[in-house]
Amino acid sequence: MSPAAHPVLDLPFDAAPDPDEFIRAAMEWHFHPDTGSPFWLRRAETLGFDPRRDVKNHDDLRLFPNVVNELRDVRVTDLLPQGYGDSPDIVGTFESGGTTGAPKRVVCLRDWMDRMLAWSNSNLDTHGFPRGAQWLGVTPTGPHVVGRIFEESAATHGSLGFLIDLDPRWVKKLIASGRPDLADDYAEHLIDQAAFVLRTQDIGVMTVTPPLLERLARRDELVDLVNEKVRAIRWGGTQMDADSRYLYSTEIFPRTTLYGHYGSTMILGIAGQRHGLGAADPCVFDTFSPYVTFSVVAPATGDPVGYGQRGQVVMNHVSKGLLLPNNLERDFATRVEAPAGQVGDSVADIAPVARFDDEAVIEGVY
Repeated sequence: MSPAAHPVLDLPFDAAPDPDEFIRAAMEWHFHPDTGSPFWLRRAETLGFDPRRDVKNHDDLRLFPNVVNELRDVRVTDLLPQGYGDSPDIVGTFESGGTTGAPKRVVCLRDWMDRMLAWSNSNLDTHGFPRGAQWLGVTPTGPHVVGRIFEESAATHGSLGFLIDLDPRWVKKLIASGRPDLADDYAEHLIDQAAFVLRTQDIGVMTVTPPLLERLARRDELVDLVNEKVRAIRWGGTQMDADSRYLYSTEIFPRTTLYGHYGSTMILGIAGQRHGLGAADPCVFDTFSPYVTFSVVAPATGDPVGYGQRGQVVMNHVSKGLLLPNNLERDFATRVEAPAGQVGDSVADIAPVARFDDEAVIEGVY
């Protein structure tokens, strides 16, 4: 029989575990030969350190190599911790956007999805999102985790979801091949579909990317419909500049709550906009610590930059269902001090690097 997980790995979402105890318990779980995943048990032999002995706190996650590129080829079943037994409750397998080549894949277990959703829904409550509303999402579905997060959010925080599928890979391919006119046509096609829903349904919450929100705002009819019906907009996928955020909040959608999130498939979730920011303040994103954490580092050295300084974002996911530490992301951000009691950094002013893994970074509409 596999050893049981330490109780600190199964705390309710709103119970803050001791971060050092949490990290030690996670290392014991993911690297014990009876509970760890085949991927990490194999990889442990090449690390040059013993995670169960040497990784004692959040800062020690820097010891790990960045293994995300290996997830382009690894069998996703090898990512499942053996401690879950023969029939783990799997929500799905999800892929990165493929911005820098072949997509990377991770597998999401139900206990993590439920934990992350409970945290996210609590954030939405804090920001004044109406409970029980009907949701409209213009967001990737298919292999992208954001589509599943939308569906689960609409079902648990809302009452019903309407989803317009967005294929970010196709948009990026059109732009990269010199066909921006077709990418433009596709984006307008997405707004046309959203318009049908807005005209006929009682939409109270909308999830959309900033480039598509900008297109929607060009149509007076749709601006009027949003102001009439939609009480809250959750945006993400690409970043929204400060001027646009101020304009939406004060002039275009003045009665609608605007809430941003920033995430990645590789963390199986999102960081949420800090509550209490003014329309003119920088948009700061706080993580679901200690499960999802960020660091902002100097690309050349990997050392943390000072607060208020810009660097490249490193993401960590540490939960019972998945371990993915020290993932250098394709974004630059300003380092912001995290809320009291949390480990890692908060981030603001996010922008993509020009090139990543020797590939040009194209954002498109997501």
